[in-house]
Amino acid sequence: MKNPMSPLRNLFFNGCAAVLLTVIPAAAATANTEADSANKVVREGIGIELEIEPIAAEVSSRDDLREGDTVNVRFRISDTNTQTPLSGVYPAAWMDRRTTGEDSEPKTCQEKVQAFISGSLFAPPELDLNVYYVLALNSDPTISVVDPLFGFGTTKLLDMIFLDSPGEDWVLSEDQMTLFVTLPDTNQLAIASTAQWEVVTNLATGPRPSRLALQADGRYLWVGFDGPLDGISGVSVVDTTTSQVIKTISTGRGHHEIALSSDDRWVFVTNQLDGTLSVIDVATLETVNTVKVGREPVSVAFSEVASAAYVVSRADGAIVAVDAKSQQAVARIDTEIGLQQIRFAPGGQLGFVVNTNADTVQILDVASNRIIQTADVEDGPDQVSFSDHLAYIRHQGSEIVLMIPFEQLGIEGAPVPVIDFPGGQKPFGKGARPSPADGIVQAPGATAVLVANPADKTIYFYKEGMAAPMGNFQNYNRQPRAVLAVDRSLEEREPGSYETTATLRRPGTYDLAFFLDSPRTIHCFEVVIEPNAKIEAERRRLQPIEVQPMIGDRVLERGDRIDLTVGETITLDFKLVDPVTGEPQAGLNDVTVLTYRSPGRNQQRRAARPVGEGLYRLEVEPPEAGVYYAFVESASAGLSFNESIQIILVAQDEASATLPADGAQ
Repeated sequence: MKNPMSPLRNLFFNGCAAVLLTVIPAAAATANTEADSANKVVREGIGIELEIEPIAAEVSSRDDLREGDTVNVRFRISDTNTQTPLSGVYPAAWMDRRTTGEDSEPKTCQEKVQAFISGSLFAPPELDLNVYYVLALNSDPTISVVDPLFGFGTTKLLDMIFLDSPGEDWVLSEDQMTLFVTLPDTNQLAIASTAQWEVVTNLATGPRPSRLALQADGRYLWVGFDGPLDGISGVSVVDTTTSQVIKTISTGRGHHEIALSSDDRWVFVTNQLDGTLSVIDVATLETVNTVKVGREPVSVAFSEVASAAYVVSRADGAIVAVDAKSQQAVARIDTEIGLQQIRFAPGGQLGFVVNTNADTVQILDVASNRIIQTADVEDGPDQVSFSDHLAYIRHQGSEIVLMIPFEQLGIEGAPVPVIDFPGGQKPFGKGARPSPADGIVQAPGATAVLVANPADKTIYFYKEGMAAPMGNFQNYNRQPRAVLAVDRSLEEREPGSYETTATLRRPGTYDLAFFLDSPRTIHCFEVVIEPNAKIEAERRRLQPIEVQPMIGDRVLERGDRIDLTVGETITLDFKLVDPVTGEPQAGLNDVTVLTYRSPGRNQQRRAARPVGEGLYRLEVEPPEAGVYYAFVESASAGLSFNESIQIILVAQDEASATLPADGAQ
């Protein structure tokens, strides 16, 4: 059961051995304790036990937590009076790094939780365990992983998943720990871990795998592969427990779309060049019937209400219903040539059929097997997706996204209410060839959607009811062909056990703040994260040394200016500090200071002399009035002029008026 606490979210098991780490609750947070232990507390009859288990096998021999570890965080919640698991509640949790000298008093813990719940921009947690990640299936062989709330410096790019070739379609396992991606150019299925954001294995499938369908029970993954005209073409069946292809079934020629019956008993596979639909029995993995459905079947969807698969054929504009029980065609609805996709709204009663050629969206009622409403749209509608309350229609010839409310549909002949918003700056079709996977998906726990616009190289966040997207995530110069959300909020995996996975960040002592709204429970556990030598070394390599400019004992902040008169000599000290440890860096023999007068005149590069304790000194004497800038460089320390803090000196003649700070003359 997913945590529905959307207000907390709006503003990662490989089966390897895991080490259970003892987590010590904050010593000061002991009020109202009945039976506290190292990793368990009792509050008002509610028992809360915290377990943190590293996921990677290589850390199984360690007894500590380190920066960069991917861990499984689990809360076991129980009613201590009845000794039963507390199921159906919705806990939230955050990890907040303590400042120097900070203790975790109960009052402090409550204040932190209040700030986290309210989404305070001034006191965000170091790690939010109630979030989701945004994945972009790119036109190159990568998948971008974006954290919408947390940024590494100026980027929200959390990680990249590298593929052997560009992905075509993808699907998440039910627990969202495994991602399956088809790679048609290398005839593979990539299986990736969303805990470690990397490909675990690549399976050989039939030639040019494209579409994917995962059974509701998660047992079999069906992979449609589009073989050559003179070779085998059909579906590969992957056993997800062993990650092996257990059978290859030839169904017919051409591209294949796949739909599953709601009870996982039947698989329906279109054969585009043959104009047929193959019906496969999941129990025997055999084809039980092949049904003629029309020329160029391009989409199939299953309606639980009708217990039938509905196939749309582009070349003759037909919609054919194939009954799951009899495996026979039971209805045919003729429309216009150019049909592109059929999708059923939640509930399975109303089908949305988009026609790219005719620029229409038709509403199919499975109760009567008739088109009951039609919306005239523009610019080649090609894909429909859903939130809880709306259908979203994407267009290849426009950046405009149409929305159709469910509650205003179902009356035959009535106008279809349509509202819209701009899903970017450029038309969706101006970018890379679209993936058959969804380009618009609902954001977890929110009345909002994520919109991938390949042409803009951007993913937009649109909240329902707004006139335009509220924000966007840059995709780092890559074209997102599809978008997906991986929910990382606490999930009830078994009665009373709530889990999520996370990657630990900076070393230090943390409060792991736990919150339960009903019954109201707040507690902060103490968690210690140790440094990771490899990450520290990489950080030092990537992060330039820190420059602290000083005059006497005064440390200059960014934007400070130094006022002096022409001919006056001023002594500038530069303290160079390791950005990770904070230790002064002495013994550097190449510390150079660049000075110039705005707008670039009188440039000088002079060596600063070391004076001990990581301090380097230079005397500066401005020769004429003006605004001067100074920057520091040390190649041996990895510091360049453009990474240094800027020092501003304003020199004026003794008798002159104050010179403007912008250097205008």
